[in-house]
Formats: sequence, structure tokens, C-alpha cells
Amino acid sequence: MSIAQQPLVERKATQARPPKRNGRWSGYRHLLMARMLELKREPEVVFWVFVFPLLLAVGLGIAFRNKPGDASSIAIVTGPQSQRAQSLLQSSPQHSSFKIDVQSDQSARKGFRLGKYDLVIEPNATGGLQYLYDPARPESVLAKAEADNAIQRAAGRQDVVATSVVTSSEPGSRYIDFLIPGLLGMNLMNSGMWGIGFALVDMRQRKLLKRFVGTPMRRGDFLLALMSSRLVLMIIEIGLLLTLGVVVFHMKVLDSIFSILIVGAMGAMCFGGVGLLTASRAQKIESVSGLMNLVMMPMWIFSGVFFSYERFPSVIQPLIKALPLTALNDALRASILEGTPLIHQWSRLAILIAWGVVSFLLALRWFRWT
Repeated sequence: MSIAQQPLVERKATQARPPKRNGRWSGYRHLLMARMLELKREPEVVFWVFVFPLLLAVGLGIAFRNKPGDASSIAIVTGPQSQRAQSLLQSSPQHSSFKIDVQSDQSARKGFRLGKYDLVIEPNATGGLQYLYDPARPESVLAKAEADNAIQRAAGRQDVVATSVVTSSEPGSRYIDFLIPGLLGMNLMNSGMWGIGFALVDMRQRKLLKRFVGTPMRRGDFLLALMSSRLVLMIIEIGLLLTLGVVVFHMKVLDSIFSILIVGAMGAMCFGGVGLLTASRAQKIESVSGLMNLVMMPMWIFSGVFFSYERFPSVIQPLIKALPLTALNDALRASILEGTPLIHQWSRLAILIAWGVVSFLLALRWFRWT
């Protein structure tokens, strides 16, 4: 039956029914779902995003687990007084902290230069001792202090002030407690930068982005969907690493999971924006790989992933604290290890927001499809 033959009431109802329109965010939702489905076809993502950080945490946690300190390796130069120096060290209460070898002067100095010995003791003819140590090597400084203290006490020195020692290895003060939040921050940076930047350039190389140009899709929806896809992975990353820390290394998590997820989400979106900016114009995988390493390398070194950034000179501390990974690591450690409320971390969160927003806006302006 033709339209002219339809009853008048039915034709009016058909004409009055408004055409179905997609909502403002429907394009964004479809793009986000498409991006999540694409991740299922990338098995390497599962390894680098989820498995590799766990293996790294387990390896470093075992390497730096709580254990008795290593014995100081000491070489005593052969001479008339070498036996006396060795006897003084062996008769001290700390003798188990020393591994003693008697060597010629040349062998002792060569072993010290190559790192075999932490300290070289050279007795002189009058009964005195000369210490050869490296003030830039902490183990050498420690060996010199312990050996001198042991020899002086064995020779009859009396301590003026009575002291006692209390040892502590409570969860929260160990290296693994410092390490896991740093690994979490580093992984959020790596997955945000590589997961977005690499995927974007790969689509550009395969001419997939050119197909989007002819669609009514907004550029902002496309870029925002790429950034948002990291949030789902972020939840899994945080859950796996924190579970590993709590179950395997008995780490104490003092803040709520919700607060930690908020910090992680800000970090994921921040580095998602930086990844978009880095890959906004790159044409080849080799080009974006170089740019990614150029951006991430300073943060790997300065932002306190594996050791505290307080070791660096104070003159560059403001620049280090302005880096997004530094702010993320500090916020994660404050939440996980200290239970610091989010309101007291507003400066760190502001740094993450500023980096994320500025990077996304610049990427939106400079991004090109081809």
C-alpha cells in the first residue's frame, strides 16, 4: 500500500514522530567500546600492562627483602703488624660483620679498586693503622666506621655513654613498601603513553584515521575515548599490584581503595593526555617511540620510582616536583603508606590535572588525521 493510500490518521502519526537522533555522547560511547574491544586482540598488552609489573615487583621485592646486612669485605695489607690488626678485628663483638683477607699491598689495592674489598687496612711499623676507603661508596664508609669502632673497643677503649639498640622492620618502612607505589605510578605512565601513543600512530600508519574524517564523529570524542580506555585498565593495574603487595609482602594499605582509585584515575587521564599530545602528529612508530622515550626518560630517573628524588640537588627539586610522575608517585605513597586524605594532597592532584588538561587541549588543537 502506497503512502497516499494510508489512512490520514496513520500518515499524520508517522509525520509527527520525530526522527531518532543519537545523543551528544553516543559517538564517544561507541568509540570507547570499540577501543576496549580492540584491546582484546592485543595479547601483548596483557603482558606489558599486567604481568610485567607484577614480575618486576616480585623480583625487586625478593632482591631487597629484609635480611641481615652483608658482611664488610676487608683486606689487611701483609706486614709485621697485620696479624695484630686481624686479631683485634676477630676478637671484637662485631667480628661476624667482617670478611677478612690478608693480601699484599698490590693485591689489596687492586681488589679495592675493582670493588672486591670495601676497606683496606694497612698497619704501620709503630702499630698504627691506615684506612683506605672511598667516601663515595656507602658500603666503604660503613666498613671503615665499623672496623675502626671494633678495633678501638678491642684495644681497650671504653664508651663514655651507655647506649642500646632497637631494630625495626615494620611494614611501611621497607623498600618494597616504597617500591610498589612507584611501580604503580610508572606503570600508569607507561600504559597511558604507549597504550595511546602507539595505538594512535599505528592507526595513522594503516590509514584507519583517514576513514574517520568522512564520518560525523567529533575529534574531541575520538581523543577522549582513547584517554578514557585507560581508566578500565587502571582499575585492574591497581588491584593486581596492591593485592600482590598485601598478600605476598604483607604491605599495609592505610587509605581507602576509593581514594587510591581517584588518584590512579587522575594519573591515567594525565598520562593519556600526554600520550595524545606526543603522538598527535607522529607519522611512524619509530618517530613516536623516540618521542615517548624522550618524554618518559627524565621521569624514570628523577621522579622517585626506584629511589627517593631527595638524593638530587636542592636546586632542581622544584622542577622534579613539577613533573607529573613525581606528583603521582607522591600522591600514591601518601595515600597507601600514610593514609593522607585527598583534600590534603590538592597541590599534587592540581599538577596532574594541569598536565592532563593542557596536554589534551594542545593535542586537540594540533592533532591531524593523516
